[in-house]
Amino acid sequence: MALSRYQRFTRAEWARLRADTPLTLTEEDLIRLRGLNDRVSLGEVVEIYLPLSRLLNLHIDASQALHGAAATFLNTTVAKAPFIIGLAGSVAVGKSTTARIMRALLARWPNHPKVDLVATDGFLHPRHVLEARGIMNRKGFPESYDLRALITFLSETKSGRAELAVPVYSHLTYDIVPDAFQVIDRPNVLVVEGLNILQAGDGSARQSEHLFASDFFDFTMYVDAEVGHIRQWYIERFLALRTTAFQDPSSYFHRYADLTDAEAQTVAARIWRETNEPNLRENILPTRDRAHLILEKGSDHSVRQVQLRKL
Repeated sequence: MALSRYQRFTRAEWARLRADTPLTLTEEDLIRLRGLNDRVSLGEVVEIYLPLSRLLNLHIDASQALHGAAATFLNTTVAKAPFIIGLAGSVAVGKSTTARIMRALLARWPNHPKVDLVATDGFLHPRHVLEARGIMNRKGFPESYDLRALITFLSETKSGRAELAVPVYSHLTYDIVPDAFQVIDRPNVLVVEGLNILQAGDGSARQSEHLFASDFFDFTMYVDAEVGHIRQWYIERFLALRTTAFQDPSSYFHRYADLTDAEAQTVAARIWRETNEPNLRENILPTRDRAHLILEKGSDHSVRQVQLRKL
């Protein structure tokens, strides 16, 4: 048998690792946390996300203990560094919902009540910059992000800096919101969610950057599914947005609001084929095996297998 860095768990095997971890989310909580076309049930939370929150809590406790031991050894009283979790995966795979659920669950553990969530969308270059560089059609690719700003934010978070400002991104206008910021103020745990955050580089020939986002993560996760399934979820989400957010005249995609079902499916399939699938295959999917844990989804969006990297 081929050797693997990962230990694989079926859904039933993983669910048993919950032990006595209490369910701290209600159905109403889950409705608020779910994405537009995600089908995460409370049963999924119990069987997949509660064991995961237990595992992460163990890692956080171990990290805090190591920090305390190091402080004793060095005879210092430096404040504890936030535990940073990186969560990657394709567009439309459900990583944002996963990130929100994990943030909610982790914040309910008594030893680390302050848990923040940052999406790397806020570090995309503004639309006018992407347009000037001729790469609007490569939005979401590594070169569309201000990697220096992202790395600076992560570095300052790890160093314990207070009141860090993260730009706010609007999916409605498809752009950075001017003069709007999310303030991150020394959380116990920070969840960072994005497409390319597990990369050890930006894919360019420029080698002046010696630090990458992945250098700052204490634990990393990847939400995985077959490319064909993700394509279908993307098209379904596009169709749902056509009758909701796209109806807003201020939406960047308002021009698609009056498409027929057939026209909308054609447009969504083209956008997927020309932008999202190449980014997935070239940049996102190759980073999957860098994650500590992989959540593998089936065609119905539910997690069917968990892979945990061996220690």
